[in-house]
Formats: sequence, structure tokens, C-alpha cells
Amino acid sequence: MTKAEIIAEIANKTGIEKVDVQETVEAFFKVIKTSMIKGDNVYVRGFGSFVVKKRAEKTARNISKNTAIIIPEHFVPSFKPAKVFIEKVKTGNKKKATA
Repeated sequence: MTKAEIIAEIANKTGIEKVDVQETVEAFFKVIKTSMIKGDNVYVRGFGSFVVKKRAEKTARNISKNTAIIIPEHFVPSFKPAKVFIEKVKTGNKKKATA
């Protein structure tokens, strides 16, 4: 499902104009991004947590040149779904995957 499809579905279910829904969804994502850039985690009860994870410095290998490079410590965004959300997905009605 694309963002446009999500916005259309929310607008249909709530009766709110698509433009207003789009502004709200964009604002939600902007708050999440801004908070995570500052290093804050965002918790949405019943849905999950948007967390900033620290990756330690590590040594990697460039196998074509047979050299070692150091990847510095850095932070990455991550999403951890809530237990309730995981259970609902596990027991949900899913479409069969097509190959």
C-alpha cells in the first residue's frame, strides 16, 4: 500500500478531506524524523517504537583489494513493532504471495 492509498483510505473512513489527511500524515512523519534526528525515540502504544540504534565501530574487508577499512560508530533508525501489533499480524488474514 502506498502513501497515497493510505491517505485515500483514511479520508474515506473519516470523511476528512484528502488534503487535510495528507497534511496530517506528513506532519506525523516529520515529527518522527525530527525527533529521531535529535536522538529521541518515539513510542506509539499498541503500534510500536521508532528507535535510534547505535552501531559500534567495526572493521570491514574490501575483498577485491584485500584491504581492511574501518566503519566508524554511527546511528541508524529502527522500528520495533508492539507485541499486540505482532500478534494481530500473525493471526491476520493475508493475501497469498505471488512469485
